[in-house]
Amino acid sequence: MQDLNLICRIDTKTFYFTGGIELAFYYQEPSHTFGEYLLVPGYSSVDCIPKNVDLSTPLVRFRRGEDCKFVINIPMTSAIMQSVSNDTMAIALAKEGGISFIFGSQSIKNQAAMVARVKNYKSGFVSSDSNLKPTNTLREMLQLLEETGHSTMAVTDDGKPTGKLLGIVTSRDYRITRMTGDELVQNFMTPFEKLICADADTTTLPMANDLIWEHKLNMLPLIDKKQRLRYMVFRKDYTDNKINPLELIDRRKRYVVGAGINTRDYAERVPALLKAGADVLCIDSSEGFSEWQKITLEYIHKNFGEDVKVGAGNVVDAEGFRFLADAGADFVKVGIGGGSICITRETKGIGRGQATAVIDVCKARDEYFKEKGVYIPVCSDGGIVHDYHMTLALAMGADFLMLGRYFSRFDESPTDKIRINGTYYKEYWGEGSNRARNWQRYDLGGDKKLSFEEGVDSYVPYAGSLKDNVESTLAKIRSTMCNCGALSLAELRDKAKITLVSSVSIVEGGSHDVILRDKFSGN
Repeated sequence: MQDLNLICRIDTKTFYFTGGIELAFYYQEPSHTFGEYLLVPGYSSVDCIPKNVDLSTPLVRFRRGEDCKFVINIPMTSAIMQSVSNDTMAIALAKEGGISFIFGSQSIKNQAAMVARVKNYKSGFVSSDSNLKPTNTLREMLQLLEETGHSTMAVTDDGKPTGKLLGIVTSRDYRITRMTGDELVQNFMTPFEKLICADADTTTLPMANDLIWEHKLNMLPLIDKKQRLRYMVFRKDYTDNKINPLELIDRRKRYVVGAGINTRDYAERVPALLKAGADVLCIDSSEGFSEWQKITLEYIHKNFGEDVKVGAGNVVDAEGFRFLADAGADFVKVGIGGGSICITRETKGIGRGQATAVIDVCKARDEYFKEKGVYIPVCSDGGIVHDYHMTLALAMGADFLMLGRYFSRFDESPTDKIRINGTYYKEYWGEGSNRARNWQRYDLGGDKKLSFEEGVDSYVPYAGSLKDNVESTLAKIRSTMCNCGALSLAELRDKAKITLVSSVSIVEGGSHDVILRDKFSGN
């Protein structure tokens, strides 16, 4: 580039020309990640305590002077991924006030069925996920117990959760020390004739709890007229389960659920998902600044109406945001290459530091609102390593977050829990990996195949239940917001003071110059 002549600089973009031909422009400031920033505390009043913090946030676009018609109670959504968001995850997250987007890299029928299971779920009524056939052995039952941790198991004719109920096995039905392990389940289970059951179609949760207390039961099976198992109600759930004040439900008291779609089969997929009850849709793509997304958005709104809400993305700058906003996106996802299992930046060299991308796009959102009177929420997707990164993303302007690795670690994610060298892990793979082969997500209009990987297949440390972890994370977010003097996310964006930190400051921020006690075995 010896003959390259710099002729102008506008804001942070530098434009180069040579021989009268415009070349690429360069951002003069490097892009940054969340780990390079810290929040500076602000004034906190006596009312600024965690229990007073409101984490509700708009999910979809709305006009100035109007209330958003779709608000989520916590700023957390689960990623559109095979290894993260199924119906089990959606139910668990909705109980806490967030929303899951059921993954779209499966058949339309299967995805719609997952959505329907969320909408038809009865709170307090659990589907049996530890099931046996009568011909299973005690040894096989013990193996299932080790895998699931569930001591109460349904025995059905086909070993499936909705098979004909033949009996129940609990820890009172066997003694390992007095048995060989070869005994058949049918010979030591509590048979159906001795069980107290209830009608799945007419029994309400209060009625089920009354039966449990009246008959001193630990579990009440709910069956249909053909004796097929539908649900189980547990005494411990009645005792331990407090009402979830933040649960996200629709007008019919059903849990709210989203679904991912692509830019290929939307004409067939969207009506099936809407029929199943999906509350909101989101185009799942690694790069959203494309005509394919514009075509998809326009088709859906033309054929199914403006009341069908569709998010779009992903983009990393103001230009991409404005394109999707004008195309009709109801929210815009931000982030390319920042996910823990994403290798898009390595393979294609595209992307941007997540913090910088969020700051840029949120500025564009605010300018769009000022100019057109339409507020389009921004979702920060990727780049979260520590819990405090979530608070930073929200302070930088994000309305809510989409999280993959975070949720993949929990019991409710759809992947297997495995044990490696004495430690439990959960499987976690990217949609661009050979395992998922979600070519639609990376589709640019070519052959219907994944030409190269943009994701990896991995493990993440198992972390336990979603409820416990989400409560802990939200406690940290609320506490930090109080440190900043904010009681709402809008107030956090207005009051937050954010500083860029040096690499030495990052080291200083953790424990240092000490030897942690847990490094010594036996302590």
